[in-house]
Amino acid sequence: MAQIGAPHGVRGEVRLRSFTQDPMALMRYGALEAEDGSRAFELEAVRPAKNALIARFPGVTNRDAAAELRNVKLYVPRARLPEPEDETYYHRDLIGLAAVDPDGAAVGTVCAVQNFGAGDLIEIAPAAGGPSVLLPFTKAYVPVVDIPAGRVVLERLVLEPSPKGRG
Repeated sequence: MAQIGAPHGVRGEVRLRSFTQDPMALMRYGALEAEDGSRAFELEAVRPAKNALIARFPGVTNRDAAAELRNVKLYVPRARLPEPEDETYYHRDLIGLAAVDPDGAAVGTVCAVQNFGAGDLIEIAPAAGGPSVLLPFTKAYVPVVDIPAGRVVLERLVLEPSPKGRG
């Protein structure tokens, strides 16, 4: 859901990078948990800043305490998240799905969903091995997402390296 960044000021505030569609929605999920589940973080206050949020946690009152939290990744248990609407998915629900071609032949496995600013990309680890492949996560490339069946159907898939010498 988010990752704690550098301290902001001297009163214990931190920069917070949100991975939610609405960054301010972090306040609605209740306590966030550290990646390993060892610690809960209740947000006391959040405000927008350039390229991040500025957050304050109870008990974090100075820059040194804030610095100790740097790079902590924050999560919400899946049970507390709302069910996604039609045609929307939580990335975690996609990872691990089988990737098949339109005829149902195994192509690989969804190993990640990336977003570098121009839309989601689905990352496929090929069944035959080798480097993973990124495809746009659009209807043209991924026309079927069937989470209950544990699969995605891929179109326009090229898992072979392009021939050398093309130019």
